[in-house]
Amino acid sequence: MSFRALVTNRLSEGGVRSGVETLAEDQLPDGNVLVSVEWAGLNYKDALCLTGQANLVRTYPHVCGVDFAGRVVESSDARYHPGQAVLLTGWRVGELHWGGYAQRARVNADWLVPQPKRFSGRTTMMLGTAGLAAMLAVNRLQAEGIRAGEGEVLVTGAGGGVGSIAILLLSRLGYEVAALTGRPELAKRLTRLGASRIVAREEVLTPTGKVLDKELWSGAIDAVGGPLLGEVLKKVRYGGAVAAIGNAGGRNWDASVVPFILRNISLCGIDTVMQPYEARRSAWDRLTTLFVPSAFEPMTTEAGLEELPGLAEQMLQGQIAGRVIVNPRDPPT
Repeated sequence: MSFRALVTNRLSEGGVRSGVETLAEDQLPDGNVLVSVEWAGLNYKDALCLTGQANLVRTYPHVCGVDFAGRVVESSDARYHPGQAVLLTGWRVGELHWGGYAQRARVNADWLVPQPKRFSGRTTMMLGTAGLAAMLAVNRLQAEGIRAGEGEVLVTGAGGGVGSIAILLLSRLGYEVAALTGRPELAKRLTRLGASRIVAREEVLTPTGKVLDKELWSGAIDAVGGPLLGEVLKKVRYGGAVAAIGNAGGRNWDASVVPFILRNISLCGIDTVMQPYEARRSAWDRLTTLFVPSAFEPMTTEAGLEELPGLAEQMLQGQIAGRVIVNPRDPPT
């Protein structure tokens, strides 16, 4: 059977180019489950892969897409059967293994999770990797003792996928949420998601030159990284915690041990790529009780395969709000 796929190729003069091609199933990589892809997502890592950055993709031609939802077509693994709704996030799919920007994907059964029964495939990809990361971060803050009603929780990169979903989840759990963004035009949408206050990025990113600043937040979910994370750590209250997810703002910051040893704060890393199966299932189950698709619709953009290269460039320039969900099916004639 032939199918449509967005194929990324390395150019002889350097750089990459992506275009929609028709492939045959025997061109797919090895795996024990064949999935008919119904929806995928566009993440920051996808944007890097589609533009050939960060050396994430090693072999070309390549099919990007680090998350997708669909139905099993064939399976040699007893855990999955034809017609079953499944989803995939992580495991370096879309980087080292062909991913979800196609109508078919062949993957290892260990990488899949059954789709939550309360969610459609579209809703699942409204969340995708970003939603899983946000839920894991909220879970981690709660495990660190950060409770609702005991001060604001800061969410950085609030206009992106992880940040906007984190705002919705925290608000549903009763937290006061301070949403940090460099895009003031998103203020109304973030407030509707549940943010109690909008914080301008420059308010926090501008260095004070101190190792400790005024205590502002009981905790934080940081989807940006870089120098911003360093400034956030200085402003977390005694006994607080920061869940670090992304590095769109850079990998390095000026660090000091002082916030950790004088204010007893914790910095918690959140990984979605190699997260164990049970932790994934637990996070997705909890998302079914907290995520409200209708509330997140204003932060959701649908796109076809052909649109992804341009959207990837926009995402890297910070011009995409919320989540982009990808419909790989045939475009209307």
